[in-house]
Amino acid sequence: MEQIILVVHLLVALAIIGLIMIQQGKGADMGASFGAGASQTLLGSAGSGNALTKATSWLVAAFFATSFALAVVANEKTAPVEDLGIEIPVEVEAPASDLPVVDDEPEAMSPTSDLPIVPDSGDN
Repeated sequence: MEQIILVVHLLVALAIIGLIMIQQGKGADMGASFGAGASQTLLGSAGSGNALTKATSWLVAAFFATSFALAVVANEKTAPVEDLGIEIPVEVEAPASDLPVVDDEPEAMSPTSDLPIVPDSGDN
């Protein structure tokens, strides 16, 4: 849907540019160079305009509509998503029979320091 709106938006923009380029300005008639163009009102002496200006206004309305539609589509794409598709492994507690056995009794001959044990010679 976004691609269709984007293509229509582009075509409308090109049509607006084309219609504006082929239209004449308000002071483009022959009398404008001699000061006759200054007597025109805001909309010109011919009123609101001819078919080209009406077509341009309709295309501008379509351009704004497609711009709004593209903004809505872009806003929907950036909406927060709750499920990112990442599976988190569930931590399962192992049964007691699978746990390794730990001997809590200390060894009788284990040294308590890093120094080597010297055998007693009995000459004391």
